[in-house]
Amino acid sequence: MKVKFVLTMDDLVVGDRRIDQLVLDWESEIDQNEILMLSHEWITSRNFLTQRMVGLTRVGESSLTIEPLEETEDA
Repeated sequence: MKVKFVLTMDDLVVGDRRIDQLVLDWESEIDQNEILMLSHEWITSRNFLTQRMVGLTRVGESSLTIEPLEETEDA
């Protein structure tokens, strides 16, 4: 399944630099089980982002949306 991820982070610190807001988006092929596992980790893990992003030392509010993308067929 092709999906679009949108990660929004507010009030973050990367290295010694403060950033008010950062929005990252990307597309990926991922199956439904992987989406469920990722969603569960996101919700239950403390410091999910700072443990996975090199240089990120602090993040305030954050959100992750996962949207399915419909494949377009050539007409």
